[in-house]
Amino acid sequence: MKKVFKMEDLDCAHCAAKMEEGIKKIEGVTYASVSFMAQRLTVEADEDKFEEIIPQIVKAVKKVDSDCKVIIK
Repeated sequence: MKKVFKMEDLDCAHCAAKMEEGIKKIEGVTYASVSFMAQRLTVEADEDKFEEIIPQIVKAVKKVDSDCKVIIK
């Protein structure tokens, strides 16, 4: 399953790359892309594990930049 999330206050491309690297390490994630220019996060993961993965994604983002927000709808 693929989901796209809007991000707010992503400060730099280097931070985006570090977030992407961290998210890819989460168990169940098969693909992750963080776009600094578009302020967007794209994640592919097992559909049945997505609810468990989302808090881990938010944690990985906050670890790199505590001001950055992932907008979860």
